[in-house]
Amino acid sequence: MASIVASLLPPLLLPARNSHPGTFPTFPVSLLSGRRSNVSLVVKASAGSSESSTSLTVFKSVQNVWDQPEDRLALFGLGFAAVAAFWAATNLVAAVDKLPLFPAVFELIGIFYSVWFTYRYLIFKPDREELFQILNKSATDILGQ
Repeated sequence: MASIVASLLPPLLLPARNSHPGTFPTFPVSLLSGRRSNVSLVVKASAGSSESSTSLTVFKSVQNVWDQPEDRLALFGLGFAAVAAFWAATNLVAAVDKLPLFPAVFELIGIFYSVWFTYRYLIFKPDREELFQILNKSATDILGQ
């Protein structure tokens, strides 16, 4: 998690205090026409881990496979297959995009699917937890953990 602290110019009647030692770059901000004030931003990172994040476990899994010499060839093969599949999918989408009616139909399908997915998985907390469970299960099935 990261937090942003804004250090604004002090009000006219209150004594100024320096909450952050040191100098920070200031950025001109104009909220109202004609009035300008300077804002300096300090970004702090807090130590916290997310249990639902699978990126760290994916990285550790790839690192474990890389450490075993007999599995390196398989890892190179999977990487090459991923690049080839991405290239083929990009060319397929470019070919379908040139057809006259298909782009509009696919755009409508994409809009409807996005609305359904947002309603089904993202609006309510139990549905989001279900989505995280599905994603974690899929990741463990793919990585074989």
